[in-house]
Amino acid sequence: MFNMKVVETTALNPETKFKFRCHKGVKCFTKCCSNIDIMLTPYDVLRLKNRLGISSSEFLDEYTMMRVDDKSSHPYAYLKMGDNEERTCPFLLGPEEGCSVYTDRPVSCRYYPIGQGTVKKREGEEMEIVYEEFYFFTREKHCLGYEEDTEWTVQSWREDQDSAGYDEMNRGWMEVLMRRNLPGKPGLDQKKQTQFFMASYDLDRFRRYIFESKFLDVFDVSDEEIAKMKEDDAALMKFAFRYIKFLMMMEESLKLKKGVLPENPKPGK
Repeated sequence: MFNMKVVETTALNPETKFKFRCHKGVKCFTKCCSNIDIMLTPYDVLRLKNRLGISSSEFLDEYTMMRVDDKSSHPYAYLKMGDNEERTCPFLLGPEEGCSVYTDRPVSCRYYPIGQGTVKKREGEEMEIVYEEFYFFTREKHCLGYEEDTEWTVQSWREDQDSAGYDEMNRGWMEVLMRRNLPGKPGLDQKKQTQFFMASYDLDRFRRYIFESKFLDVFDVSDEEIAKMKEDDAALMKFAFRYIKFLMMMEESLKLKKGVLPENPKPGK
């Protein structure tokens, strides 16, 4: 999915068939777990920090590095690989043991060898913007999984890899990913970059930002949604995507309370 090394550009449909299997008996087992750049999604960070039993801030400090995208000025979190020649994944137990966080592995690892992308289109008389998902193969010279006899369709592979929850959470994120800076205009300032990064990845801090600042005095949020965000990380993350779209002026995804000037409260600590 995000940042795979080699891709085939032909778009696949859910019923496209292919043969693939990865297991300890394959000679290339875990070779794909090194020397790779993995851009994490917000849901990746949520699953991994919960798996490790640490806060989102702690996870970001320990396991990620930030890179700013030139086309959007968005700061993205990348998995920090090992400081060795192979640049091995920090969650790799060894060449034979495999992944220590397998059931909560990032979506790019989960989908492999299938990649997933999104196309932005305009449809209908009113030219409404819609986002359409598509799939493609990722092939690396060292990967021998394609030589196995187990047959899949793209859909059956997605089901086997338990991708439904990731797909649901990542759809709102995909829309954010596709935003670009306006031609000839300056990119995001540092304040917006800080808020973007917090709302995208640092969910524990974002919760404090909402409930320990004047946020709810500024934005009109229903009592029902407030209650959900206090207890449900998924609900909070979906709200965070709405906040990012409002912050980036992508859409009027949030409403200000009557009489409130459009000024955001300072990010939480």
